[in-house]
Amino acid sequence: MRGQNFIKLIKAIELLGKPQGTTLEELAKELKVDRRTAYRWIDIVSELGLPVYDDAPLPAERKKRWKLEDSYLKKLPNLSLPKFDLTLSEVISLYLLKGEEKVYRGTGIEKTIDSAFEKIGALAPENLLKQLGKIKSLFVPGSKLAKDYSGKEEIIDTLTGAMLKQKTCSVQYHSFVDDKTKNFKIDPLHFFEHHGGLYFFVNMPKYGDIRVLAVERIQELEIAEASFVYPENFKPEEMLDPAFGIVYDDPIEVEIWFSKSQAKYIKERKWAKEQK
Repeated sequence: MRGQNFIKLIKAIELLGKPQGTTLEELAKELKVDRRTAYRWIDIVSELGLPVYDDAPLPAERKKRWKLEDSYLKKLPNLSLPKFDLTLSEVISLYLLKGEEKVYRGTGIEKTIDSAFEKIGALAPENLLKQLGKIKSLFVPGSKLAKDYSGKEEIIDTLTGAMLKQKTCSVQYHSFVDDKTKNFKIDPLHFFEHHGGLYFFVNMPKYGDIRVLAVERIQELEIAEASFVYPENFKPEEMLDPAFGIVYDDPIEVEIWFSKSQAKYIKERKWAKEQK
């Protein structure tokens, strides 16, 4: 059972769980179905093991009412349909974020992202579902420069757990600098995306400095028993501020001249924190 049927099930249980129960007409109106389908929803609730019975009509009406047994209701937590009142701007923002998952394309992580959006759709009112369908067509995800992370899901999961628990890791890593595979200890700190690639900051206990590693170059990873203390003065945002991205060296001041034809394109972007 998925989507709007799940919502109808929750609504049916809510109506049957009211002290006065519900009539067939009330149930049909609330679920926007005919009488025959309303009967079917009562059967579905019963098939789930919830004891439903028909009660005599109230004095002011002649219609039979359907209810859940009071003794059983006391065992259930309060059931309620969550309020899901997203604005159009909020929905657009969610899809803008979804468009940034290109580094996970082709992996199991992409499937979990898609699954999360399916659940959003399942809980959304019908008018929002229509908006979601239209908004999907507004954004075309690009894959230029994106790296392939299929097969790296377990490593990403392990790194995530190590970051959250602040656990040191043993890593086997292929370095492009000298084209060698090395084994060393790391304290993983943060992930970040750069030009379609997934990287992460690590503290290197052996050398006492912060470095950047590429996820796809990890060959083996294992969480150690030892925990680490987060570096006191480390500010990851500042390390990502330099104009040349993740290339680090001693800073220098430069003055660059651009041709008139290119200047307007350069002015559109923020290249460095202290640029003029």
